[in-house]
Amino acid sequence: MNNVGPQLAEICEAAARLILPLWRSGLTVTHKADESPVTEADHRAEALILEELRRRFPDTPIISEEDAARFGTPDAIGSTFFLVDPLDGTKAFVRGDPHFTVNIGLIENGRPVAGAVAAPPTGEVWFTSAGRALKRVGAGEPSPVHVRPWPAGEAVCLISHTMKEETIQALAAQYGFHRRQAMDSSIKLCRIAEGAADIYPRHGPTMEWDIAAGQAVLEAAGGRLTTTEGQPFVYGKAQDGFRNGWFVARGA
Repeated sequence: MNNVGPQLAEICEAAARLILPLWRSGLTVTHKADESPVTEADHRAEALILEELRRRFPDTPIISEEDAARFGTPDAIGSTFFLVDPLDGTKAFVRGDPHFTVNIGLIENGRPVAGAVAAPPTGEVWFTSAGRALKRVGAGEPSPVHVRPWPAGEAVCLISHTMKEETIQALAAQYGFHRRQAMDSSIKLCRIAEGAADIYPRHGPTMEWDIAAGQAVLEAAGGRLTTTEGQPFVYGKAQDGFRNGWFVARGA
């Protein structure tokens, strides 16, 4: 498909506008089979995204988080499909923190080739377009974003809020970063893409829809996301229920 990133950005922004009034509104929180939280915001955003994707790209399959939680994932998937996380960072959303996102990624032959990530609280959206990574804030014009060179002595690692100090110290010894900042969701990949941070090692479970859009943006900005052994990160792992292994995302 030709340059779908801007269209994915439009859909993410529409879902972000739907979610934002529900943030800090006292929504009821329920829990899925894996004990992860889900709210009405997740479901409303997913319904909007699925409707728009099916209207614009009727022949492309979609794997979406909440739909997968209710009905399971398919046993097989073709070479081209969308991965959707309608509200990544639901725990942050429930806490009232601003680090949650809307994500749509396009996969072709096991690789994310286009994507968009919207941050409802800030009005930011990052997306791919014609081989570049762009960022738009609100109704403003999009601008290119790029990863930054590794800043000697000042490299910033993005971590989760729940990471233990001994784990952080072990990661610092392994990857050589000097500072850390805690945040949730795929916004970590976008902060690296725009040169605000340098590395995000994830030695823990994620799902393909959590990171596909962010990886597309990061790589279009000049960064990379690989396995911890430096191998390409592969999507479409239907046999594993679309679960990911460990990975590390880096800037330049």
